[in-house]
Amino acid sequence: MHYLDVAGLLAYFILLGYIGYRSIKKVNSSDDFAVAGNRIIWPVLFATLAASFLGGGASMGRAGQAFDHGYAFMFAASAFPIATVLTGIFIAPRLKRYIGAQTVGDIMEYHFGRYSRLITGIFSLIFCVGILGAQALAVGTVFNAILGIDITTGILLGMGVVLLYSTIGGMWAVIQTDVVQFLMLAIFMPVTLLIGVHEVGGAEALIARLPDGHFSIMGDYGPGMFLSLFIAFLLGETLVPPYTQRALSAPDSRHAKIGYTVSGLFGFLFYFVSSTIGLVAFILYPNISPDLAMPELIRTALPLGITGLVLASLLAVVMSTADSYLNSATVIFVRDIYQGFINPEVDERKKLWIERLMNLLIGAGAIVFALYATSIIDALLLSYSLWAPTILVPFVLGVLLDLKCSKSAIGAILAGALVTLVWKWGPWPLADVTGLSALVAGVSANLLTFFIIYHICKSRRGKLHTVNDWARS
Repeated sequence: MHYLDVAGLLAYFILLGYIGYRSIKKVNSSDDFAVAGNRIIWPVLFATLAASFLGGGASMGRAGQAFDHGYAFMFAASAFPIATVLTGIFIAPRLKRYIGAQTVGDIMEYHFGRYSRLITGIFSLIFCVGILGAQALAVGTVFNAILGIDITTGILLGMGVVLLYSTIGGMWAVIQTDVVQFLMLAIFMPVTLLIGVHEVGGAEALIARLPDGHFSIMGDYGPGMFLSLFIAFLLGETLVPPYTQRALSAPDSRHAKIGYTVSGLFGFLFYFVSSTIGLVAFILYPNISPDLAMPELIRTALPLGITGLVLASLLAVVMSTADSYLNSATVIFVRDIYQGFINPEVDERKKLWIERLMNLLIGAGAIVFALYATSIIDALLLSYSLWAPTILVPFVLGVLLDLKCSKSAIGAILAGALVTLVWKWGPWPLADVTGLSALVAGVSANLLTFFIIYHICKSRRGKLHTVNDWARS
């Protein structure tokens, strides 16, 4: 890289450190660290939410899948922005009814009792560390592709910066850096696409040089595989802790609704941009690894002085997701597990210091996960199987229908987890025999168990009321 490009990259890292330093003055309590004092208006909520979910999977992962399968993966993954828009309209505004809530566990406890909070905290923590590990792997991949640094060193360098500003400034630093990262993303990813399309001779030349299958809705996926992917992205990240935390950071339901919905609409545009970058790379560099499609285009096709800025924007995409999951995992541990079950009387000052310490420890755990992950998308899909079959169904039913039954929620979570584990890692090839993915099987078991137990409990309560009325008479 030219020294101008290196200077642009260094300027980006210096800016992140400065934001973290400035943010420490705003973090005086655990509420500031966790939800930024509930003062995130909708334009900022839109920017930070979009920056959070458009991470390594949505950028390099989607570009890599488009490199291999064409637009088919984009069509399957479009389930996520669909889910985000629906969540923004129907669920995000309702989350502001829970006064003082900071985590999914807070809301689960309101509907399903104290132990549902503990189970939710454990599964949420594992899920967040898994997604964080995928983003750490993406950071290392960027450094490897652009600077030639080995992936392990790249992971340590990039995640070191994330740990620095997120530990110092908490949610305030995360949101401010997310806004900066979103602006870089919105400017430089389309610029990269336009330059890449020019390199292949224009849009018509790109279309003419691509295989026909790269434009089909399902590509070389079979119907079962396409449907499994669609459902995985429809449910896998819906209302996950960092995104729920964003809605809870809004001042009221209106800001939560608009910010959440607009970010989902933006997701459709970004998915098209990142997928088309993968197609451009397929034409220009047919022999590279798919995960390197976007970094390779940035490294070789962009003009002098722009490469460093676009590299910074690519790192921004990944790091904005990493910092969100890191902050969320920390808040989950401290609020749902430590304060909820270990030391309920912890004071605010000590709680804030514990959050900062856990931020460092959880970040270290995610780095270890990243060192053993095989690919960005594989890491994401593995993590998705920990969320949708366990927490999502009871959480959504509680918020939408105001259901309250601790046994139904805990039973559903455990049933969903068990079925998913057996389906995915059991001795029998159940996915091949039934045609159902582990995620679909787990979600189905979760939903069925929830309603069976709920109706049993409801029936028993009805009989008890009848007996009591008879006794009083």
